[in-house]
Amino acid sequence: VNMALTWGGWLFLGVWILRTGAEISITPEPARPAEGNNATLVVRGLSGDLLAYNWYAGPTLSLTFLVVSYIVSTGDETPGPAHTGREAVRPDGSLDIHGVLPRHSGTYILQTLNRQFQTEVGYGHMQVYEILAPPTVMANGTALVERRDTLRLLCSSPSPAEVRWFFNGDVLPIAVRLGLSPDGRTLTRHGVRREEAGAYQCEVWNPVSVSRSEPLNLTVYFGPERVAILQDSTTRTGCTIKVDFNSSLTLRCVSRSCPEPEYIWAFNGRALKNGQDHLNISSMAPAHEGTYTCIAKNTKTLLSGSASVVVKLTAAAVTTMIVPVPTKPTEGQDVTLTVQGYPKDLLVYAWYRGPVSEPNRLISQLPSGNWIAGPANTGREVGFANCSLLVQKLNLTDAGRYTLKTITLQGKTDMLEVELQVTSLE
Repeated sequence: VNMALTWGGWLFLGVWILRTGAEISITPEPARPAEGNNATLVVRGLSGDLLAYNWYAGPTLSLTFLVVSYIVSTGDETPGPAHTGREAVRPDGSLDIHGVLPRHSGTYILQTLNRQFQTEVGYGHMQVYEILAPPTVMANGTALVERRDTLRLLCSSPSPAEVRWFFNGDVLPIAVRLGLSPDGRTLTRHGVRREEAGAYQCEVWNPVSVSRSEPLNLTVYFGPERVAILQDSTTRTGCTIKVDFNSSLTLRCVSRSCPEPEYIWAFNGRALKNGQDHLNISSMAPAHEGTYTCIAKNTKTLLSGSASVVVKLTAAAVTTMIVPVPTKPTEGQDVTLTVQGYPKDLLVYAWYRGPVSEPNRLISQLPSGNWIAGPANTGREVGFANCSLLVQKLNLTDAGRYTLKTITLQGKTDMLEVELQVTSLE
């Protein structure tokens, strides 16, 4: 064929044909170049006395994809439209690319021209792998409620690299991996469980680079469950606790909950001003007998649970005794003759100054609950429902023996004495 051939800006006159023979091979070195490295498309299989080379970065021999034309005899290069300023042709036809970028990935075609105006073409492919920046784990929330909320995690990265997930530093468990999207970038867990609370990371990787995200910490709220009341580390829920008179008792409320629940204590159905996980009874008395209930409330899950125990005095604790409070009052002070262990089936009682006789009666309580002052009452004596007696503004003459007489519903009569000492201010 007689024709004029324009070759990369050079004009050749003559006859040219497409030559067939040994195939031209093009292989990148290194085989997996990383972003920023130098790479060479090494040419093998060239034959004959060659005049020129054309390199194309694209799928066809189109001027649009022309990178460079090279004249063998002079070493002159003519950049084409696809030249990036990083390419250079070696005398053996190989193409050097300085500081490759991901956009240098793709198909490359080498076209040669020999002195008989015969052309050959060879095809090659190069994949440039980027140095990956750390990805970011994004979540629909970092504090979720167990079995109610759905967890959605996204591994955000501009790179199309492969993705791996990690949980608490280890590869994601298979059961959790079942919630991954086809591209591995989205993790979904419906009805999240407490076992799934922890640190999540994703990792992007390619043959030359790997990069892992910062951990995203997930909290899963649950409970309260298994609410129990302990005494000395022993579970006593639903039990009756026997306590000696005047001894101490500490009840502790425990539960499985995240976060730690709020605790409310109740005594015989009435709330106590406590707000702590434990309840202390410093000196056990009949007034402390009853049912104690601990209520645990989780402000995040809006769930609650409770446990109860019954507290009673031991059989030996029913003995009645009188304790002055304070034990050694001074002149001008008030004193309470506190009755501990008074009969629960009390009908009436009376206090006397000295032995039991009507002239010595200070005060008495009738079955109706009314109080009656006795002949010895000075106006400074006040009685209480638990049989205790308050004597106000003591003077030295108030010292001495006091007697309490009680009568139960069954008609049983008991008398108990106490000696009161009053200290002079002088």
